[in-house]
Amino acid sequence: MNRLAAALSLSAFILCQGAVVGAAQGAPTGAGHTAVVVMLGTGTPRPLPDVWGPATAVVVGDRVFLVDAGVGVERRLAAARLPTDGVTAVFITHLHSDHVLGLADLIFTSWVMGRTRPFPVYGPHGLAAMTQHLYAAFREDIQNRTDGLEHESRDGYRVEVREIGPSVVYDSGAVRVTAFPVKHGEWREAYGYRFDSPGRSIVISGDTRPTEELVRMATGVDVLIHEVQPSDSTKHPGNRSSAEWATYVRAYHTTALQLGELAAQARPKLLVVYHNGRRVPDDRILADIRRSFSGPVTIATDLQRF
Repeated sequence: MNRLAAALSLSAFILCQGAVVGAAQGAPTGAGHTAVVVMLGTGTPRPLPDVWGPATAVVVGDRVFLVDAGVGVERRLAAARLPTDGVTAVFITHLHSDHVLGLADLIFTSWVMGRTRPFPVYGPHGLAAMTQHLYAAFREDIQNRTDGLEHESRDGYRVEVREIGPSVVYDSGAVRVTAFPVKHGEWREAYGYRFDSPGRSIVISGDTRPTEELVRMATGVDVLIHEVQPSDSTKHPGNRSSAEWATYVRAYHTTALQLGELAAQARPKLLVVYHNGRRVPDDRILADIRRSFSGPVTIATDLQRF
């Protein structure tokens, strides 16, 4: 399926879908150049059977912009009726494994599905080396598919890695994407992304603790997509102690109470919560957010549209 056909299918699909919860009931359909958010995967490293790795699509007309490439990203693109033979551009927030485990899938599956040209992949320093290592790891596969009976496009698997700093990293066809720094523990580089397109502004936080820069970038946006952790950080997974887990959450993530305070400052028209790991019921997350933020809010599920 080519990209135009995929976009038309997406529009038709959205028109026949029921309204999503809360303020998302009035979300645009994807026609023309109105940006539509598709939550391809909303998960964390926790391997839940019905939640895939973090990946968010921003669809503008027949262009598909992808933020992060978690596990199962190509299958989620297929489930959302979006192109599996390559996207317009990819934006990686940081190099934690759960956000890039699907990068090999995105690179090689799109090639097998017919991609012959590179697409740009923007992200922190270290992304280029990671990509080169993926090429090396799949050397035998590449050789077999190009020299064997499959006759795949030679070098068609390659992508254009662009290691970035805080700046406007994409500006074309009335879509501007700005990378801004966020604070995620010891990571030297981690980014959130702001999308500005005709009639709609969207901010995706990536993984971060609360920062003034994120509030500044998200102030007044149409959609703020933000990670969250339960406010009670004494409930810890794995073999961490309660104290270790609490220290980790403070350095790496935003609790539901903190997110409510952040959203009250930024005042987005819609707050979409993702990457919460389902370690507590949704109503507890919402209750803590509601202590400070009274605007529209929803906890996203995979394949939901806004």
